[in-house]
Amino acid sequence: MLDINFIRENKQQVIDAVKNKGLDKKIDIEKLLELDVIRRELVAKRDELRSKRNEISDKIGSASAEDRKPLIEEASKIKEEIKLVEDKHVLVDEEYLSLLLLVPNVTSDRMHVGLNEDFNKVIRAWGEPKKFTFTIKDHVDIGKDLDLIDIETAGRVSGARFYYLKNEAVLLQFALIQLVFTTLQDTKIIKKLADKVGNPFDKAFSPILPPVMMRPDVMKKMDRLDPIDERFQMKLDDLILVGSAEHTLGPYHMDQVLEEKDLPIRYIGYSTAFRREAGSYGKDTRGIIRVHQFDKLEMETLVPEEYGQQEQDLIVSIQEYLMQQLELPYQVIQICTGDAGKPDFNQVDINCWIPSQNKYRETHTSDYMTDFQSRRLGTRYKTKDGNKFVYMNDATAFAIGRTLVAILENNQQKDGSVVIPKVLQKYVGKEVIEPKK
Repeated sequence: MLDINFIRENKQQVIDAVKNKGLDKKIDIEKLLELDVIRRELVAKRDELRSKRNEISDKIGSASAEDRKPLIEEASKIKEEIKLVEDKHVLVDEEYLSLLLLVPNVTSDRMHVGLNEDFNKVIRAWGEPKKFTFTIKDHVDIGKDLDLIDIETAGRVSGARFYYLKNEAVLLQFALIQLVFTTLQDTKIIKKLADKVGNPFDKAFSPILPPVMMRPDVMKKMDRLDPIDERFQMKLDDLILVGSAEHTLGPYHMDQVLEEKDLPIRYIGYSTAFRREAGSYGKDTRGIIRVHQFDKLEMETLVPEEYGQQEQDLIVSIQEYLMQQLELPYQVIQICTGDAGKPDFNQVDINCWIPSQNKYRETHTSDYMTDFQSRRLGTRYKTKDGNKFVYMNDATAFAIGRTLVAILENNQQKDGSVVIPKVLQKYVGKEVIEPKK
């Protein structure tokens, strides 16, 4: 969330951010600031009454029996006044906090104003889409013909938007995981990419396997609980299934004060993720691009406030490096305000070429949140000027399913085989996935 002092001092900037993220019908900044004034007035009144009560209490201790009675009566009356003020403060504070939590992050100058994804801009591209000399298949047919993906059986067992991954596709998944963990723990690679974008830290990423269930109140602190109809809920146990590894990576240092010398903290997490895909009726119903359960490798970093943007630049360069290792054509997309997430100060996506759809589709996202999440989580670090909130980034390393789609479709051959990207061949143990005889 934003600091209320920042909102007071930068009211128009916050109002513009609310409007530019398309949230102006839900959030009233003027009302929030009115409640803030009332809230502070009530606190001041309460403190004044408490001080007066303490003065009277001191007098009661030294007063004569005759003078004590009116003093006790006055103290009792003040006590009642204090309770009325405190009760009103609780109600005002509740409404104030509910409004404050709705306020989105302000946006970077890099993020241009736009209504929706149609206003996003390609800022660079890498690789050329392959021109096939034969009629291509989509990943569903490739997966079926090579016995790699079984959607039909999953439909009978689990329902729509699930799938079984089989044989070499499973080996490819674990090859992608190994590639990411090996790359992100290599300080030489990190340093080379960091130097390129002016990031002063070559610190490696620590591998982590986070929980896939979390408490709703903690997901709320991450500002990832809503929209709630997108989440799978376990109401009996009061738990939510995560929609990404970053949901449980981000709170790892919740309510902690870190040492500045320990920053940046960088994690690379792997987990299964779950999304209801509410509101996606009719979208990507064929295949494994939009499903309820998928596996993801996610980066999460915590840095000093002055290095937040350089950290995102490094993360995007890591994403590009990984895509180039797979030799998959992609575009880097600057997301506009209307398509960005509520906590995002800046968002950058990578879209990969999908031959069967004849277009680029999102495979990666990078979210830079400044201290928006850490303020809610209570994650701070010590400096010589006092404690400050860490600045947070999260980003996709690989969304496994969509990456497999891109590999299978871009590397398909006329004879029905699929060439495995060179960088993955040592992990899979072969160069080509051949049709089954």
